[in-house]
Amino acid sequence: MANQVAKLSFWGVRGSTPTVDRATWRYGGNTPCLELITPEGGRLILDCGTGLRILGNRLAAASDKALEAAILVTHYHWDHIQGIPFFAPLYSSQNRFRFYSFQSEFIGRDSLKRVFEAQMAHPYFPVDLQAMSAGRDFTDVEGGDCFTIGKTRVKTCWLNHPQGCLGYRIETPVGTIVYATDNEPGNLELDRNLRRLAEGADIFINDAQYTPEELERHRGWGHSSWREGVRIAEAAGVRNLVLFHHDPDSSDKAIDGILRDAREQFENTWAAAEGMVMTLGEEQTDVVIPAVRDGLRREAHFRAHVTGLTQEGKAFSEDTVIRDLSLHGALIYLDHSPKLQSELQVTIENPGNGDHTDRALRGYVVRIEPGPEKDQVGVGIVFTE
Repeated sequence: MANQVAKLSFWGVRGSTPTVDRATWRYGGNTPCLELITPEGGRLILDCGTGLRILGNRLAAASDKALEAAILVTHYHWDHIQGIPFFAPLYSSQNRFRFYSFQSEFIGRDSLKRVFEAQMAHPYFPVDLQAMSAGRDFTDVEGGDCFTIGKTRVKTCWLNHPQGCLGYRIETPVGTIVYATDNEPGNLELDRNLRRLAEGADIFINDAQYTPEELERHRGWGHSSWREGVRIAEAAGVRNLVLFHHDPDSSDKAIDGILRDAREQFENTWAAAEGMVMTLGEEQTDVVIPAVRDGLRREAHFRAHVTGLTQEGKAFSEDTVIRDLSLHGALIYLDHSPKLQSELQVTIENPGNGDHTDRALRGYVVRIEPGPEKDQVGVGIVFTE
C-alpha cells in the first residue's frame, strides 16, 4: 500500500536519572521511553523509564477504546523501568500488554514479572500489583532471538552493560529501526553483535551518554560516546544516527556541542529530544522537533542577518526580519531551509535609543514550517548564547 509510514516518538531520552534542571529543558529530562506505531497500526513501546508516564497520560486522554501494545524492555536498571507504576493504561481492565525481556541471573525465573512486583511492594509504593487490572503477559527472550509482532520482525542481541542488556532490531515493511541503548565498546564479540544488529538500519539509536574523554574515565559503567556511534553507523551503513541516553549532568549546550562534533563526521546525526518524532517512509525519514517551553512572546520587526547551513549542508547567508520574539528565541522567515538541530549565527540590528550596535547571537533550529510567501520557510530558533 502506498504512503505507508512508521512513526517513532521519543518520550524520554535522558540516562541514569531524570532531571528537572533549566539547563536540560530543551532536550528533556525523562528517562528512556520510545513509542513506535507500525505501518499496520501496531504499537511497540521501547523501555519503561519516566517518559512512560507522559506517554500513558497521552494515550489515556486520547481514547476510551481498549489499548494493546508490545513493550520491549532492554534491562532492569531503574532508569529503564521506573515509569511502570505510573503508566495509567495499566490500571484499566480493558487494556492488554505483552512485555518482552530477558531472564536475569540475579532475579531468576519470571524476571520482568518479579520486577513489577518488587517496584510496587511495601514500603516502596502505596498500592500493590493487584491495582493494575490490565492484562499482562510476559515473554522471555535473549540475545540472538527472532520473533514477530504483527508484520514487524524483531531481532535481539546482547550488549555490553553491567548485569546484561538487550539491543533490538525492529524490521517494519517501510524500514528498520535499531534501538541499542546502554552499551559500552571494548568487548570484541559484543561489538560485532552490535555492528551486525545495526547493518543497513534506517534509524540507529545508540547510547551516547559520554564524550570520548568522559568514556575513558567511566570504563565499566556500560555506556558509549558519540564517536563510537559514528564509527558503527559508518561501518554498518545506517541512514540516520540518533544520539541517546544523555547524561543527567549534560546541559542542553553540552549536547549541542556533542551533536556538532558528531555531525562533522556523520552528517545525518540527530540528538534525541523529548517529543521528537521520526516518521519513516519508503522514500525518506522525516524529523520533527517539538517547540520548547514558551517564554513571554512579543511581535517584533527587527532587521537581522543570518548565516548557517542548509538541509544539504551548503553554507548560506541572508538578510531577514525577526517577526516574533520571545525571551529565549525567535521566529524568522528565510529563503533557505536550515537543517533541524543546526546552529545559526543571527546578527540583530538594535533599533532602540539611538544605539545602533548590532547584537550577535547563536541560535539553534527547533522548528521548520511553511512561510507566508512562496519558497519561504518559517524557522523557529532558540538562542543558546
